Amino acid sequence: MPAPGEPVHLLPRTLTAQTPDPVQAIRIALQGYEGAPPRSAMIAVATRVDRPSIRLTNAAWTVDAEAIGKALGLERVTLVNDYTPVAASAAVLDMGRGDLVPLGEPMPPGSGTRVVLGPGTGLGAGALVPIEDRLAILATEAGHMDFGPIDEDEMGLWPHIQRVGGRVSAEVVLSGPGLFRLAKACAAEHGTECPFTVPNDILMAAREGNELARRTLDLFARCLGRYAGDLALTFEASGGVFIAGGIAPRIVDVLQAGGFRRNFDRKAPHDAWARQVPVYVIVNPEPALQGLAAIVTHPERFIFQSQGWAAV
Repeated sequence: MPAPGEPVHLLPRTLTAQTPDPVQAIRIALQGYEGAPPRSAMIAVATRVDRPSIRLTNAAWTVDAEAIGKALGLERVTLVNDYTPVAASAAVLDMGRGDLVPLGEPMPPGSGTRVVLGPGTGLGAGALVPIEDRLAILATEAGHMDFGPIDEDEMGLWPHIQRVGGRVSAEVVLSGPGLFRLAKACAAEHGTECPFTVPNDILMAAREGNELARRTLDLFARCLGRYAGDLALTFEASGGVFIAGGIAPRIVDVLQAGGFRRNFDRKAPHDAWARQVPVYVIVNPEPALQGLAAIVTHPERFIFQSQGWAAV
């Protein structure tokens, strides 16, 4: 028997582009499941959750709680922001169990607020705030805050960065597409062509010693450290900062090389405080599932915003 709060059946991954809607994706995911039919669903979606029917930010899906519930015969469907369960995972992931890798001096998580962020397809961010005996989860759209240069090197690079919606937000540079934009900007600044076509090319080329790829990852790490430190200040995250997403676990060595932590700590007049904030990369492959399991197993422990539908 699985331990309480542990996922029982890990669903296969399905690309949004390969299925017309979430109902079909869920049906495909459940094809190999032989247990009792699910009675309810909690679905984490990558956008603001302010109504029971929402459209994803980076995919052509509308996620409608009522339509999903009726199509699958469920009693209840709850929609939450995708960083709600990732933030919840910060309460259950364990460095001793190999879920976390420290950046900088290894320190245990504190008892205060914890921030979770993650560069991947986009840039998600949330916070886990202790309030008496409960944990409030704050889902945010902090990835869409403006993000600018801070030194001469970055100022020379910034004119070459592709704008999205006429602006450079944190997500524009700190994401998979953002990594590609940084590589193109670095190449353009030096008057050369960018040889990469997708973000994964950069990660592979860096392993092979490609100078442009290595310079791009170093810049990415420094910018990520600065942004993570800003979020730590915003939420006074003495409990720690946890970095999730699809990129950070693949570049742990780059993040540990020093540029990330130097920029995280450079927060005068609060740099001494910043140096005491523990920072980790989440290397557990499914932190969102760990967080969802914690929420549904101990709902009394967490407070969070959601939208949903329930059968009458």
